[in-house]
Parts: sequence; C-alpha cells; structure tokens
Amino acid sequence: MLLRAFAWAMVSLTLVFVANAGVTFWLDWPGTAALFGGGEGNTALAAVQVLSYLIAIALPLVYAMRTPDRDLRAEAETMSLIVRVLIRFAFWAVLLIGIADITVSFLRVEELLADFVGEDRAAAWGFNANRAPELHLPMIGIALVLAFITPTLGFHWLALFVVLAELLIVFTRFVFSYEQAFQADLVRFWYGALFLFASAHTLVEDGHVRVDVFYANMRRRSQGAVNAFGCLVMGILFCWVILYFGMATGSSVITAPLLSLEVTQAGFGMYVKYLMAGFLGVFAVSMMIQFSAYLLESWADWRGDPGGAPHHVHGHDGEHVTEV
Repeated sequence: MLLRAFAWAMVSLTLVFVANAGVTFWLDWPGTAALFGGGEGNTALAAVQVLSYLIAIALPLVYAMRTPDRDLRAEAETMSLIVRVLIRFAFWAVLLIGIADITVSFLRVEELLADFVGEDRAAAWGFNANRAPELHLPMIGIALVLAFITPTLGFHWLALFVVLAELLIVFTRFVFSYEQAFQADLVRFWYGALFLFASAHTLVEDGHVRVDVFYANMRRRSQGAVNAFGCLVMGILFCWVILYFGMATGSSVITAPLLSLEVTQAGFGMYVKYLMAGFLGVFAVSMMIQFSAYLLESWADWRGDPGGAPHHVHGHDGEHVTEV
C-alpha cells in the first residue's frame, strides 16, 4: 500500500511541479517561496501552490488506503497509459509544428510568404513572439486532440520522418544544389524528439543498455529487487534532478529558452529551438511516470505476483530456462 502511495505521489508531484512552474513563470504567480518570506507577491496564490503539493501527497495516500487490494501490475499499466497519451501528444505536436514551421521558413526564404498570408503577417512571422503563439500553439492544440483519438504511440513514425528529412537534404543538395538552414533544423528537431520521447517506451520493453555482469543469471525475484532499487536510486532521483535544475527558476536550462522563445542564430532557419529545450522536460516527466510504473512492476516480480513478461535465465548447463 505504501509503495503504491509513493509511486502515485511521484506521478502527482511531478505534474504539480510542472504546473506550478508554468503558472509561476508564464502567469506571474509568486511561487511557493513567497509564502515563507522568500519572495514577493500574492501570498494567497502562493498558499494555493503550496497546497497543491500537499494534495499531491495526500491523495495518493488516501487512494492507496481505500484500495488495499489493487493489483500492482494493473496500477503500473495505468501509469504506462498516462505515458502513452503524453508521448502521443508530444509526437503529434513536433510532427505538426515541424511541417508548419518548415513550410513558413521555406516560403520566407523564397519571398513567397506574403502571397499567402499578407505583408503584415509575413513580417510578423519573422519574430518568434508572433510565430510561436499564432502558428505553433494551434498545432499543439490539434496535437492534444489527436493524442486522445489515435491508438498508436506515434513516435515510431519519427524514425521514418527523420530519414525522409535527411533524404530531402541530400536530394536537393546534389540534384538541385539547394540547401537551407531550416532543412537541417528539421532533422535535429525530429531527431531529438525521437530519442527523448522513445525513452519511456524503451524502458517498458527493457531495451535500454545494461552493464550486465550478474543480472542475466538472476531469478525473477532477484531481478525485481535490483530493478526496484535502480528505479528509486537512479531512475526517479535522476528525473527529479532534471526537473529541478531545468525548471526551478526562470533562468534554468528548460524554462529560460521557453520563456524567451529562443531561436537559432540562422535568420531563415526554423523557429523551434525553444521547443527542443522542452523536449528535456517531456523526457523527465515521461520517464518519472514510467519509472514509477516500473517500480511497481519490479516489486510485483520480487513478490512473485502472477503476470509480467516471461523471464529467461541461463541454466547450469548453458541452456535457457524460462520462468513464467
């Protein structure tokens, strides 16, 4: 019960932390420090922010106490479902924004944008203060809708799109002697999203690289204990380090580019560099939730609960033995 409460508390605290960072830096809320004399601003709003953290701890504990017989693997699957929706949303967002922004960048380079959107709008979209809310934000809204109505994870397609984007660079460079900064920007934009968004799914599939000396020959119970320890000490703690140092202040490595709508130095490149800083936040949040789910799965393995993936170990004669 306490382990389930802890896992859900990690999920809720993560979401509350990100939400509080959003209202603090984008809506000018005072932050939790203002309630304790460490900042200035409306103390009532600061109290709401502090209360949100307390609720994020209390609700999982109440939930765990009221559902003592809830299966650990079912709980982990619910958390994984949250991650899948989040990753689908992120995939659709980068796909739609990438296509929209590279189209605008191409039309700007070729001085055709004004023919489609008018002189004023073409000039305005030369600044990310206008392009981001008017072009990127609607794409994010559409992505949120698509995340709930599409059944697949989506990021698998990014591998194909990265190849196509790189192929387009090669084709236009060597056939038409044409190359622009926005073409390489698109490859980096989708390439970064592919690896950071796919990390949580790779954890589910046990596809991350292990430095394995003893693990492969352990029984399921021992592997569960090792994985649970790793989730706590290295996984969840690592994600909190990213979130805290990335979003704790307005000058942090994630919030600063997002606040300034940072762009590359190439004047006619894509205006999506600020979103690439946000990729790290998506990575940390998705991995935090998935590590919490993996913690429950690992504990279920340690307890010997039914279910889970087949487990392969090496017998004394070198043959593979399967534990179910």
